[in-house]
Amino acid sequence: MKFTTRRLVVTGMLAAISIILGLTPIGFIPLPFSPTRATIMHIPVIIGSIVEGPLVGLIIGLIFGGFSMYQAATMASSPVQFVFLDPLVAIVPRMLIAITAYYTYKGIKVVLKKDSKAVVAGMVAAAVGTLTNTVGVLLTIYLRHGVEFAEKLNVAPEAVGGVLMGIAVTHGIPEIIVAVVIVTAVLQALQRIYRKVY
Repeated sequence: MKFTTRRLVVTGMLAAISIILGLTPIGFIPLPFSPTRATIMHIPVIIGSIVEGPLVGLIIGLIFGGFSMYQAATMASSPVQFVFLDPLVAIVPRMLIAITAYYTYKGIKVVLKKDSKAVVAGMVAAAVGTLTNTVGVLLTIYLRHGVEFAEKLNVAPEAVGGVLMGIAVTHGIPEIIVAVVIVTAVLQALQRIYRKVY
């Protein structure tokens, strides 16, 4: 994949948005009923992947993961934030968003023959990218830190799966809805600006 001037500009712009989100409460949203934070930082990763390809998405995903680690190290808001010091929890799932969102988008566009295929593909890619983040992070927490996670929350180790499933539902569903709305709106705006269907 060649890095054109436009691709560099888009990468820089999305990286800047990710940095702003990562340094403010907008990117990682504390919820009073949850030991972990909700996020919208996956959205620039999804947009970058769809518009400029998976390499751009991987770069933005790396920034997202880096800020997860930074937040855990400097602004831990709960006793379970330690899990985000693990790069396999904080970084790898965030970079995988780029792969799943890009190939979902491309795959849906190939399958559909309608004029609305770009809109539908964007919506599905946004949902799949968000699920990649949610499932990837929570599954890695369960596999690598399940017992310690349970101890920090004062729950039985066998109950940690249920706790993580609750987080998946309370965080994942709103994050999917927000991602679908924002990604669809941004893609349609970019298509009008550049007169190009992604």
